[in-house]
Amino acid sequence: MNLLRPHRLFSAVAWACLSISGYSVASDSSDTVRINVVSINDLHGYLEATPQDFPAADGSVIRQDYGGIATLGAMLDQLRMEDPDLLFVGAGDLIGGSPAASAFWADEPVLEALNSMGMIVSSSGNHELDAGKAEFLRQIHGGCESTRPDKACQFRDSYPGSGFPYIAANLIDTETGKLLLPAYHIQQTKGVKIAFVGAVPRELSKVVSARALAGLEVRDEADAINQVIPELKAQGVNAIIAVMHQGGHTPERFDKQDCSQLSGRIVDVATRLDDSVDAIVSGHTHASHQCKVGKLPVVQAGKYGQFLSRVTMDVTRGTHEVTNITTQNLVADPQEYVPNAKLAELVEQVRQRSNAKLLEPVGRIAVAELNRKANAAGETTLGNLIADAQLAITEPFNTQIAFTNLGGLRSDLIQASDRELTYEELFAVQPFNNSLVVQDLTGDQIIQLLNQQWNRGDFKPLQPSKGFHYAWDASRPVGSRVIPGSVHLDGSPIESSRNYRVVTNSFVADGGGGLFTFKEGKRREDTGISDLDALVEYVRRNHERGAAIGHFDKPRISLAR
Repeated sequence: MNLLRPHRLFSAVAWACLSISGYSVASDSSDTVRINVVSINDLHGYLEATPQDFPAADGSVIRQDYGGIATLGAMLDQLRMEDPDLLFVGAGDLIGGSPAASAFWADEPVLEALNSMGMIVSSSGNHELDAGKAEFLRQIHGGCESTRPDKACQFRDSYPGSGFPYIAANLIDTETGKLLLPAYHIQQTKGVKIAFVGAVPRELSKVVSARALAGLEVRDEADAINQVIPELKAQGVNAIIAVMHQGGHTPERFDKQDCSQLSGRIVDVATRLDDSVDAIVSGHTHASHQCKVGKLPVVQAGKYGQFLSRVTMDVTRGTHEVTNITTQNLVADPQEYVPNAKLAELVEQVRQRSNAKLLEPVGRIAVAELNRKANAAGETTLGNLIADAQLAITEPFNTQIAFTNLGGLRSDLIQASDRELTYEELFAVQPFNNSLVVQDLTGDQIIQLLNQQWNRGDFKPLQPSKGFHYAWDASRPVGSRVIPGSVHLDGSPIESSRNYRVVTNSFVADGGGGLFTFKEGKRREDTGISDLDALVEYVRRNHERGAAIGHFDKPRISLAR
């Protein structure tokens, strides 16, 4: 099978341009070698293919499954037929926020697969830290002493570690004052030294729970990377690639060569990097692009293993000189490749060992789909269900209001017509297994929390439970967009000094997402109930008693017109 066979989503002309760009002829000079760096980011433990929408040339949308480690392995096999020395790297969030089939086993099968695929290094992402630094270090170095004894070393009798290093130049262990991970990794190949320098997102505290981030401190990405450049030069590296879990977005297509409309945090970081950095492999925003910031190439390979990004460089031996850098995003289409047999066997092993729990029927909802698509006010049908579940399950704790965050919802809930929802489908919605925390907040604190939602950049509002309502006005200043007097509970205005019993997941309760007022609550109590268990039990209870859930008649968030 020819790797360069045109993918059906490309026009012939577009593919020709990509092929020529990605495979231009190297210099005849014996001092120049061609280096191919192939990368992945935000795999999030997806061992199997997942649905993806692509815009077709005629404006329609093509939806089918892409990715899967067996397909990625096949792609790498073919790429290595052309360049046996290609360097396979990661840009973070390879694990964490994973579907049940991987999360059941502490993501150990995923790390086993990446090692089998020949990964040489990855930057840490935020989700690698979901279970805290000690567990992350165990996942790197191996062993079975874990904060998750029900998951660690359960897939195999022992766990040898990732088999490749994780790097981050800006992640400090506050107990030692030193870096938690190496800042960089140098790979020697074809007579040259390629340096990979890692970084985690500067805003880690907004996307990782306070408990998981305990004992860690994060510094600015560009400053940390620039700080190690002299050390790399002293070691005689011939090329430097920043591999960071930081990203941006562009309206341009994933296959747009040298796209120029990239925006977001990565642009600021890129413009402040030392000129010695030759390219950036990025992640975090689940985007797929091959852009440039100034002269600096910036690639990202989407999410869930649906793409591979390739950076091709001509590197000069004996000096730090990189010429003719080209980039290419390759679509991981299972219909285009014969699966890698070893990886396909691993997926089958995981599936067989997990199915007893994954396929367990839980119950039905009353609608075909509940999703994360927000209306103009920011309300989602799936968020409504999750908030209602958390309120109902914590009724013994006298809760009155539940809030959940959109970032904690990782998949839409689609009701099949011929069967009940399965545990696996509910797990996909809430894979983080955060505990539910109950606390007292005053009416004023609740209003303050709601106004904090616009301090985080993009507006991803908290999803409230039934009986709660508020309105906001986009024309009002940030910090006071909630319309005074609009916040109601069960039809009555909330009282500024009255205490209300509020439940939310532990990430939000610890001030995650910049909602710091949550940390000021009184009579705080960890219920010991996970957000996933609350959802599963809520669906099961209502199904057993024949109650239809999924219809939401009254708006919970309103936008002033």
